[in-house]
Amino acid sequence: MNKQFGWIALSSLLSALLSVGIYHFVVPRQEVVIRETVMPAKHPYEEMLPAAENDLGNPSPRFFATSAPNHFTEAAERVITAVVNIKAENRHWLRRYHGGISTGSGVIISQDGYVVTNNHVVEEADNFEVTLNDKREFTAELIGTDPSTDLALLKIDAKDLPHIEFGNSDSVRIGEWVLAVGNPFNLESTVTAGIVSAKGRNIDILEGEYSIESFIQTDAAVNPGNSGGALVNTRGDLIGINTAIITRSGRYEGYSFAVPSNLAYKVVRDLRDFGKIQRGVLGVGIQEMTNELAKELGLAAAEGVYVNRVTSDGGAFKAGMRRGDVIVRVNGSKVLTMPQLQELVARYRPGNKVQVEYFREGKLEKAEVVLQDAFAAGSDENTEETAYLRTLGFELRDLSEDELQRLSKAGVYVVSIYRFSTIEETQMEPGYIITHVNNKRVKTRADAIRLMQEAGAEVVLDGYYEGYSDTYAYTFRP
Repeated sequence: MNKQFGWIALSSLLSALLSVGIYHFVVPRQEVVIRETVMPAKHPYEEMLPAAENDLGNPSPRFFATSAPNHFTEAAERVITAVVNIKAENRHWLRRYHGGISTGSGVIISQDGYVVTNNHVVEEADNFEVTLNDKREFTAELIGTDPSTDLALLKIDAKDLPHIEFGNSDSVRIGEWVLAVGNPFNLESTVTAGIVSAKGRNIDILEGEYSIESFIQTDAAVNPGNSGGALVNTRGDLIGINTAIITRSGRYEGYSFAVPSNLAYKVVRDLRDFGKIQRGVLGVGIQEMTNELAKELGLAAAEGVYVNRVTSDGGAFKAGMRRGDVIVRVNGSKVLTMPQLQELVARYRPGNKVQVEYFREGKLEKAEVVLQDAFAAGSDENTEETAYLRTLGFELRDLSEDELQRLSKAGVYVVSIYRFSTIEETQMEPGYIITHVNNKRVKTRADAIRLMQEAGAEVVLDGYYEGYSDTYAYTFRP
């Protein structure tokens, strides 16, 4: 009986194997491919920026890592025809000094001829020539500039141009492959590859109180002439505008930096729609968190941005925020550093509402802050006074009511210091509070400017830094 059962089992197994073999021989083999589903979505800031008649294109809707690192040919083919060479001339300087020419790269971002580039490529120039990848040349109109982000917008009179779509720079991940595309020295488009080394980098190259430095750092080779070119992912979407390198030799050494596309998108829309930047601010002074400060505040980690000042009647003040709060999220995006916070807020316009999450006394709080115009408060300032301060190399403002109550002494606050200026040579730092000019008491910005102008050959400033008991003196010749 057992032997008979064994023969039956063996016969069944052989029949099954034979059937499978015949099936695979007769039926063609099929390949199964599993793909990730991509759901269309709005760009995170598109709804804040209404479309105009000449649209700049819809930003790429992807909110996840974008890299497909096996080859770059398709991305390069999509991008190189949309990267241009820009020659900027100051014709007055050319006539007088036989100089005044700068060159760089630019990116066509719309089929009707809008070109984004760096402000430092076009600044102080009055004539702009754009050469396309196919050798066509155009005279461009300067639509507007934003020194605070080192971006500028040009327009050429053309139609049906190849252009690059804006991607979502928030989805870019460290270690992701990217391409840097430029048109240096009129060599037509040059493509280099690298990976994202870091995000939210501040390298202290832009001047002014409202400068925004939250660069994407890569190791893609970028050399002089590539400024204003495109940083794209391996799909060919624009994720940054190449802006700067760190170098000691004057040549590329492995560190290049790009303005994130989400910030560039907002700046470009402002320049196109208004000719200038619409900069919204929270109305707070901020500083980086430290381990010591986190322990003092009872926080588990040194994450977020510490609020060291709240402007009276500003958006944050009206929303209930106070000095000592630690901002950790804006509109759901995590905030770890000052550059991140500045970039996130800079993507919105005055009047927009943003949701701010912050810690206060160890408890997570939320506030809806209406952003105010960064430039409205200074619109009544005497332009001659501002120009005088600029020649010295710094910006001043009066102390707020909140600061006067907290500090219990009057003074003038140093907002920012320009690089390579007279004031920078004194080793003064932003945040210095001037109390005396040549031993004379000052209470307002106007007092300080008047006394410096009357000082003669030498100016001595006395003052202090908040949080430090010592007083400091700085001397310079105006």
